Amino acid sequence: MTVEFSALNLIVVTLLCAATALMAHLGVAVFHDGIRPVLPEFIEGRMKRPEMASVAFGLSVGFIASVGIAHTVATGILNPWLLFLTTDILGIVANRKWLAALLGGAWGALTVSALGLINTALTSLPVDFIGAMGALSDPVVSGFALFPLVAIFMQFGAKKGVTATAITFIVRILIVRFTTIYVESIQIFVGVLLLIIFAIAKDTQSKLPKNEEEDNVFTERIARIRKNVVFLMIGGAFIAVACNIGVFAGSEVSIYTLAEAYKTGNNALVSQAALSEFMRGLGFIPLIATTAITTGVYGVAGLTFVYPIGYLMPNPIFAAIGGALMILVEVMLLGLIGKFLGKFPSIREASDSIRSSMTTVMEFALLIGAINAVVKMGGYTGFFIGAMIYFINEMTGRRIMKMAIGPVAAIATGIILNILCVLGLFVPIA
Repeated sequence: MTVEFSALNLIVVTLLCAATALMAHLGVAVFHDGIRPVLPEFIEGRMKRPEMASVAFGLSVGFIASVGIAHTVATGILNPWLLFLTTDILGIVANRKWLAALLGGAWGALTVSALGLINTALTSLPVDFIGAMGALSDPVVSGFALFPLVAIFMQFGAKKGVTATAITFIVRILIVRFTTIYVESIQIFVGVLLLIIFAIAKDTQSKLPKNEEEDNVFTERIARIRKNVVFLMIGGAFIAVACNIGVFAGSEVSIYTLAEAYKTGNNALVSQAALSEFMRGLGFIPLIATTAITTGVYGVAGLTFVYPIGYLMPNPIFAAIGGALMILVEVMLLGLIGKFLGKFPSIREASDSIRSSMTTVMEFALLIGAINAVVKMGGYTGFFIGAMIYFINEMTGRRIMKMAIGPVAAIATGIILNILCVLGLFVPIA
């Protein structure tokens, strides 16, 4: 499946990007975690718009050009790095509300229309580019289930890491042997649960003194977010609808699973993607909630639970209602989330471990998937080309980030093999 140029897709993505660009312009919400802490400097008049725009551009352009484009070309599904990082920039650059919405909407319309044309061109090539790229997703689905275990090793050391690995492995063996449930979803759940248990146990034993003043420090910031909750709910509704109609995926943990689900018609894989996205959302609560509470700027997708809601709802109308209500509930609970994180700082610290572990696991899984893809495209000639692209990137200072180099190398290999085929220097594998 790929992004189709249909009226529904065009309207939804155009309105979604217009809304997110407008929110960035108003300082209500942005997607990039690195922009959020800087934005209050601009909102409160200590930084000029051109300076803020340069920060947004510098932090985002690399992700757009690598992760955003690579994952979308590999799967045919739009993603937040491609859409929302761009609307962050456009919204901040624009000096008028209407211009921000116009630029954001134009970007959304461009992505939907252009990607359909790109896919048509790729499917007509002599080397099976699109079919081979599907091999990228195979290791990702299983590999992502490892991230909670890697996070436990990072934060709590080898003893607890080995214990968690043993428990999860036993659970996996029993589920595979006696059930037909998608085992990776249960692995993620068990791993995240163990991570939370270890964090709470550590803080309970340390008996940290409670700081009574912390409860009211960020009241003003939370009030600002609640004041803008209507904008946030509209954004959440559009995101959930985009996920529901199959044009958009929330992150790298679900995009490849969804691509496989849409390709095979396997609805169980959609549930798998939703559960993976939900677990990812749990892991990112400390990061997103903490930056929101301290800056008064929310994430365009909130705590990211709008993604699984969009995947699972039966139709776009229910998805829109569910997405909007989810954002409302999140905003209303921000104060309680802040108090909870203050009581258990190890859970707050776990956000760094979770982010690092997710990045490590995805780099590993996408590299293996890319190797599978290039071999499927062109045998060991494809492997040679893909491997050298990877090593050239490593030896020249990683100009392309590790999470993106696998998909980028696979895409570049496909292009090179097709050029060689046209020149008569390569015969496609039957």
